[in-house]
Amino acid sequence: MKLLLSTLFISLTLSACTSSDNQVVTSSESSIQSTSLNGPKNIIMVVGDGMGPAYTTAYRYFSDNPDTKEIEETVFDRHLVGMSSTYPARVSGYVTDSAAAATALATGIKSYNGAIGMDVDKKPVESVLEWAKKQGKKTGVVVTSQINHATPASYLAHNESRRNYNAIADSYIDDGIKADLYLGGGWQYYIRDDRNLVNEFKSSGFHYLDNYQDLNKLPHQKPVLGLFANIGLPWALDDTNKLRLSAMTKAATNHLDDYLGSEQGYFLLVEASQVDWAGHSNDIASAMAEMTDLAKTMEYLEKYVKNNPDTLVVLTADHSTGGFTIAANGVYNWDPTVLHTMTRSPQKIANKLLDIDITVKATSALFNFEVTQAEVDSLKQAKKQGHKDVISFNKLDENAQQQIKPKPSIHNSIYSAVKKLIDQRTNSGWTSGGHTAVDVPVFAFGKNSEIFHGKIDNTDIAKNIFTLLGK
Repeated sequence: MKLLLSTLFISLTLSACTSSDNQVVTSSESSIQSTSLNGPKNIIMVVGDGMGPAYTTAYRYFSDNPDTKEIEETVFDRHLVGMSSTYPARVSGYVTDSAAAATALATGIKSYNGAIGMDVDKKPVESVLEWAKKQGKKTGVVVTSQINHATPASYLAHNESRRNYNAIADSYIDDGIKADLYLGGGWQYYIRDDRNLVNEFKSSGFHYLDNYQDLNKLPHQKPVLGLFANIGLPWALDDTNKLRLSAMTKAATNHLDDYLGSEQGYFLLVEASQVDWAGHSNDIASAMAEMTDLAKTMEYLEKYVKNNPDTLVVLTADHSTGGFTIAANGVYNWDPTVLHTMTRSPQKIANKLLDIDITVKATSALFNFEVTQAEVDSLKQAKKQGHKDVISFNKLDENAQQQIKPKPSIHNSIYSAVKKLIDQRTNSGWTSGGHTAVDVPVFAFGKNSEIFHGKIDNTDIAKNIFTLLGK
């Protein structure tokens, strides 16, 4: 750790130490310019959406072996090189959304919340993926959200609003195909009554797959479109492959390595999208499962870089979500023990409890740990309260109903109680259902990783990658 800290301070001379909306300012222009002469063949940009510093710290304790005295180092600890600020353009204040943050990470330009690959004047700005494609590199995106969600869209599209999902999906064809590989979710947007984009990708020569098993047999001479869910993928806890990000990333690197025998290398975006979704839901169980999938992905990439040293891997978050705290209520304790036993997400547990009698035996089976009668009583009360809230809501006139958001539901009442039970068991805390403005960690390893060391801004990540790509 002392060596790591020393490296951080020494490498400040190489990092981007200040930034503005329109200017790159680095402390050593000559060092970064020299790297552009011999940049990495492959660049893998990894985004842990919503993954503020509390998440990587919690993962360390979650993955710790309780039978040893030491707290074991994680893959995140091994490659921590600095911190990044995340604020959007001034018009949106200090707290970014995923679209503005992804636009900054992808283009080096700060923009307004909601912007997809556009500046504050709603003019398109080029992404590192688009530039890499122009340089002859293969390109790809691997995400656990839908492939037209905010982060991948900011690398692949230009739209004034992240909410224009169908238009963004259409642009993946209409504005020219910019990637050689897409893996994630999105049937709802790509197989529609008005347009079947999957068939259009097929007509453009793409191999299409819709199940994880086929990741092991991708054709070497064809680009690939893989969609595995209607919108985003299931929670890692509920999916048929709980390490689906890792599996998709392995398939992507293997395919991009072999595809058409490209000598120019590739640029690959990988996003652990649902760390953010767990943070929004204040769901520590799902968050740690998503972090496990990301950690296994990074461990795979460690081995990949050892075998392919002409590769750079950079990991950061676009922002932090949920105001997650490791310990709550003034109690100096955080106990993730029960999280290791869980095999279903809290959302799925709530779905099951909605349809059954809530008993100690049935509930313990769903949680996969022994619950108490008091905990069962709290779940019963939540279910009962949910019924009351729905009845009261239905008695209101339409105008009054429109003032109540979110709309009451029995499921949501149970879901909140399930998460509260787990929070109490682990002593996890939350301050928000949204984003926060804290700085986020930056991790990097492989060729030219030293230029990402120190305190940087999210725009500096794209600017440095552009430099490595010769722009």
